[in-house]
Amino acid sequence: MITKSIKSAFYSLCALCLLSALSVSCVDDDDNVPENYYSSTKLTAAEFLEERPEQFSEFIGILKRTPYFSMLSTYGTYSTAGLLKYTVFAPTNEGIEKYLRRNGFGSIDDIPAETCDTLARTHIIKKGAFFTTDISEGALPELNMDDAYIVLSSDSDVTNSNKLIYYINKNARMVEHDDSVTNGVVHVLNNTITSSSLLLADKIAEDSTLTLFSDALKLTGMADSLVRYIDETYSCGDDSVYTGTMERCTSGGANYTRTFWVGKRYFKYTAFVEPDSVYHNYGIYTMDDLKAYAKRIYDETYPEDAGLYDDNPKHRKNPLNRFVSYHLLNRVGQYNSWVPTGAVLECLTAKYIDPEEYFETMCPGTIVRFAGPPSGLFINRRGVGDNGYERGYKIRGVKVLSPSESGTTDQNAVNGVYHYLDDILAYTPEVRDVVLNRRIRIDATVLSPDFMNCNGRGRYGEDILTGFKNGYITDWTCSPETFVGVHSDVPYWWSYQSNAVAISGVFDVSFKLPPVPSGTYEVRLGYTSGDERGVIQVYLNNEPCGIPIDLRVYGGDPTIGAVADTEDEEENMANDKAMHNRGYMKGPDSWRPGAGDSSLRQLGPLRRILTTQYLDSSKEYRLRVRQVLDDPDRYWSFDYIELCPKSVYGSPEGEDTH
Repeated sequence: MITKSIKSAFYSLCALCLLSALSVSCVDDDDNVPENYYSSTKLTAAEFLEERPEQFSEFIGILKRTPYFSMLSTYGTYSTAGLLKYTVFAPTNEGIEKYLRRNGFGSIDDIPAETCDTLARTHIIKKGAFFTTDISEGALPELNMDDAYIVLSSDSDVTNSNKLIYYINKNARMVEHDDSVTNGVVHVLNNTITSSSLLLADKIAEDSTLTLFSDALKLTGMADSLVRYIDETYSCGDDSVYTGTMERCTSGGANYTRTFWVGKRYFKYTAFVEPDSVYHNYGIYTMDDLKAYAKRIYDETYPEDAGLYDDNPKHRKNPLNRFVSYHLLNRVGQYNSWVPTGAVLECLTAKYIDPEEYFETMCPGTIVRFAGPPSGLFINRRGVGDNGYERGYKIRGVKVLSPSESGTTDQNAVNGVYHYLDDILAYTPEVRDVVLNRRIRIDATVLSPDFMNCNGRGRYGEDILTGFKNGYITDWTCSPETFVGVHSDVPYWWSYQSNAVAISGVFDVSFKLPPVPSGTYEVRLGYTSGDERGVIQVYLNNEPCGIPIDLRVYGGDPTIGAVADTEDEEENMANDKAMHNRGYMKGPDSWRPGAGDSSLRQLGPLRRILTTQYLDSSKEYRLRVRQVLDDPDRYWSFDYIELCPKSVYGSPEGEDTH
């Protein structure tokens, strides 16, 4: 979270950034709707439908059997932040007729009431009006009312001057889009939005282009690791989920930030999968061929295990098991979920670093690196962007195909999604020793799969929190007095990836660090200082990491010694070295708030060096952070963790400032 002084200084910058965020913004006023489309400041979404019965009488009939037609007749839902708007995907009468024929119903009166309810919720987003200008490829920033993603893809209409055609979840074409109404926006579809009832492994098995990977998924038993879906022990009231409640996240008990609590807790997964045609390029046609390929790779990566587990594909150290599980993550992520995109991407200085993020895989002791636009989404890429951070390496990695590049198959399962790859993904020695031999900066919002499975990470545009109940955060333990909330992406924040995890109360939390290749690392904590923060004691595997950190102290304090950068690089480097000797670093210059010139190398964003020690990829490491002050109004704005290998912080060239 930003401090009061920074918030004041950059208040005008906030507005500028939000107005200029064209690629990922939620449009809330009729002045900003796309040109040449229907716009009404008088009609609600329900009235818009009713004025066109020749198109929507069937959909209206379905909505009127649920509470949602009345909801769409209101002027949005009022909350502490004002008016919330809706996005409605309205299938035409012809689209409803297709649905009736597919499902064996004679008319909409034959559809069971509970099915009508699900059908209506599938076609409505309750937390925002989203236009086709809000995203170029991938999922919209909010889930629909059935807690599922709405995925946008496009194609060119060669019969109409190559005009863009938009599709929702691959199977419903937008025949009209961006119809702005007073309580949101309506998109007209030629079909209903379908959602699969299959679990992820079954969804993969249904895809005829993925037979080899699907068979390997079953043979290794990893299909059985992808079966969880919903936590039946979790509950939360609708008022907290949709209206937002207040939580103490700022000083003096003043409550500036609304918290939308997680309504349902899901277990979800993502698979990155090679089609059979990719395997054929490597001479792999049978399961024996794939086993042999996996053995060549993983015997080299793990020579100590070579030949020990070949006969047991369900053993976690078996080569095929490692191969398959390296393709799996225990969280859901759409194409645009893995690295910063849209307006947030404008905060990154691409000449310094790629948009990137790191995630633990289901192969024990391993992570993957995602690198993003403009050339597409890649896994385990290094150096293609030609920025100075790459130190001469050029490793292409494996490309993840976008929804528009992936054909017409809907890749969403009830408990996850799969993505096609254009090459074979594997944890090779080159990945371990070159691609991942770098400063690994991990945003706090990826440190639990729960932060992604509810769409908390990546929520954009409003100053809101997604709140998590204690005991329901995977890889985290929290004391009863602890509040944990993931802040939405707002590009005016002085923070990495324009978000943070807000932790308040007299808290005591611990969380698991993702594994890194074995070696000696500096373990660093990225945070923003501020008057309303607290004082924390940090432990690594229960060993104290130095003295408590006073989060209220800015970089200019003599105990830290930060001095504002000048045009004299030698002077700047001398200050960096002096700070490092005191256990501190400035924030990275590769990120800045909004489109401003000032980077995070300021006096507020800081990195604290917690410890330097050997980390073993086969062992688990946990950070524990305890609030020292007995004051429930104090909080910690947790930005990121850095795991920096000795090859970087101790290199002869010195570590860069990016």
